Amino acid sequence: MPNITLPDGSVKSFDNAVSAYDVAASIGAGLAKAAVAAKVDGVQRDIYLPIERDAKLEILTLKNPEGLEIMRHTLTAQVLARALKELFPDVKLAIGPTIENGFYYDISSPHKISTDDFPKIEQKMAEIIAEAKPVKREMVSRSEAINIFKNRGEHFKVDIIENAAVDDTTEAGKISIYKQGDGSFVDLCRGPHVENLNKIPLAFKLTKVSGAYWRADANNEQLQRIYGTAWADKKALDAYLNMVEEAEKRDHRKIGRELKLFHLQEEAVGQVFWHEAGWTIYQTLQNYIAKKIRDDGYIEVKTPILVDRKLWEDSGHWSKFKENMFISESDEEHILAIKPMNCPCHVQIFKQEPVSYKALPIRMAEFGMCHRNEPSGGLHGLMRVRGFTQDDAHIFCMEEQIEGEVVRFCKLLLEVYTELGFDKVRVKFSDRPENRAGTDETWDKAENALKVAVAATGLEYTLNPGEGAFYGPKLEFVLTDAIGRDWQCGTLQVDFVLPERLDANYIGSDDKKHRPVMLHRAILGSFERFIGILIEQYSGKFPLWLAPKQVAICNISEGQNDYAAEVKKALDKAGIRAFVDLRNEKISYKIREHMLGRVPVIFTVGGKEVENRTVNLRRLGSDENITSSLEDAINTLLYEINLKKDLPFTEIKNKK
Repeated sequence: MPNITLPDGSVKSFDNAVSAYDVAASIGAGLAKAAVAAKVDGVQRDIYLPIERDAKLEILTLKNPEGLEIMRHTLTAQVLARALKELFPDVKLAIGPTIENGFYYDISSPHKISTDDFPKIEQKMAEIIAEAKPVKREMVSRSEAINIFKNRGEHFKVDIIENAAVDDTTEAGKISIYKQGDGSFVDLCRGPHVENLNKIPLAFKLTKVSGAYWRADANNEQLQRIYGTAWADKKALDAYLNMVEEAEKRDHRKIGRELKLFHLQEEAVGQVFWHEAGWTIYQTLQNYIAKKIRDDGYIEVKTPILVDRKLWEDSGHWSKFKENMFISESDEEHILAIKPMNCPCHVQIFKQEPVSYKALPIRMAEFGMCHRNEPSGGLHGLMRVRGFTQDDAHIFCMEEQIEGEVVRFCKLLLEVYTELGFDKVRVKFSDRPENRAGTDETWDKAENALKVAVAATGLEYTLNPGEGAFYGPKLEFVLTDAIGRDWQCGTLQVDFVLPERLDANYIGSDDKKHRPVMLHRAILGSFERFIGILIEQYSGKFPLWLAPKQVAICNISEGQNDYAAEVKKALDKAGIRAFVDLRNEKISYKIREHMLGRVPVIFTVGGKEVENRTVNLRRLGSDENITSSLEDAINTLLYEINLKKDLPFTEIKNKK
């Protein structure tokens, strides 16, 4: 007689084994209709499988992220795969997993699939869904599974089964397959799946096709990868497609070329050539962060880029990250690594002289240049590079200081994000990974300390199991940008391990040596990546304080050349980045061109402005013009730059 505990804590008792569908039906017909799968004691299961013992049960619908993912999985494995087989009979199926916001299927086919094929594939998928066939799981022996797929000519499926470990099977010695209806279509899959195709909404779209290799090995057969997206309803699909379209317009690589911010080339794979305008943004951002951390009690240091492998061995990074390090052998005795992170080097500075407990906490920051040998296929503009600079810092403190330092850091981080235009921030708590350093006792202490500290901040967080650093648990700060995308940027980690491994000490009030705790933290993370995010956040229309070119000064005719130069000199003196456009072009042409160049403010000077010692101001994206004295105009811009927020000129004038 199983007792089923629901998420709200209520318990339902049944006389015999019961399926999750039956439980849902006992709650209400609407829930049973919406249910796509279940979680039994935290494990996803098909909704029709019997539950024979006491268990905790969660019914998954398309309102749950997990339910949405299961629907997408069924769509790719049971609908897209079958549609491809029916339209192109020579297709051989490889794998069809879900990915963020969608799915893909890798296939081998003599027919080269193109986007021109998408309408008929989508039509066939809709017809398959309309058949409303049930999807059922069967457990078969390994040899039986091999025979099933050999007889169907599906050699990729046979390869998967033959190379699967016991842990990859749903039950020891058994293989999980799923059949539609009478079994005319069969696929190899762990599941779960929706129990009937009619639970898949017609809210999907194929998006692109690309190349792939079987098992991601270039020595294997090349495949075609067909991508798609699927959502709970048409409204959600349309919103996603609109977001994708907007994201393409905002692509930082495209805008970077248009605004001449940076470029990348094969002679320096994964490294950035910053042009003048892009480097101006970089320096402005770095100077901003440097002032923020100085005001918050940090000291700034600089450490070597090349460091002997011994330090990386002592810290534990060599065994964990050697494959991602760039190595340089200076002689037979010394193997050097270009540093992939800064933390072991900061410990060396900390250790150079005795530190009293009275000096703690020490907040040590570095804009440290790091290199990691990222796979070439994973490189993506500024978002993923091999050479990057972190706004890195390590706080050396006593255990009882952890809470105060975490609260202090979170306040600083949120202040920075707000001033950079990100008002929505989520926090994830990442606990111990499987591959880690330190004892369970040490990890218990670190995780408990971080949980107490984050509770003191008042910030809510979600658990991100197993994703901590190898030396300690961490908080991950996730920004939501202007079009709704999430970006994980800032981090904070509590580390009891590295001070032990690298023999860092401070002298306590008892005149004895004690280990400090290290808090690893970053606000932006990689400068390169964060600038890429900013480019897309603002679509290249940077706020005035951050824009590489802040003011364009345009004359109407040659008679204003001298005054235009005088205006620029005044702006230069005030520290405002300005340039003069004296070309013999119509003023409307100049204004339009500078607006396309995303210059935030345009000063126009004509005969009247020269006579009255004024300027005519226009804001990017606005048709409004305001005439102001040069002094007031400069004060207006300085007010806005110091505020780190764009405001309408009229509003600023009212505040003055």
